[in-house]
Amino acid sequence: MSTQKETIDFILEQLGNGKRFSARAMFGEYALYADGKVVALVCDDLLYVKISPASVQLESLCEKDSPYPGAKPHYMIEEDQLSKMEELPTILLNIAKSLPAKKKKARL
Repeated sequence: MSTQKETIDFILEQLGNGKRFSARAMFGEYALYADGKVVALVCDDLLYVKISPASVQLESLCEKDSPYPGAKPHYMIEEDQLSKMEELPTILLNIAKSLPAKKKKARL
């Protein structure tokens, strides 16, 4: 089952600040970006947030699961949790801040 576009629209609406958050389709599912860095995946209409020191606040609030077979575990956030997690945008931006800067592609 792939993620519906309406789910992505809902997640982005809940996060607010459209300039800092975006999503891109990938193989029927989506990658969620904060400040241009992948911080979460949306698979089967569920949000899977990267586990990192910047997302430790989610430890007691969310279950852990893999977004797809063979993937590392992520914090799984269900739709009903999204509207209750006011700190989620800050957590996602902190994850982005903690990730290494994008490497520029070498030109040949």
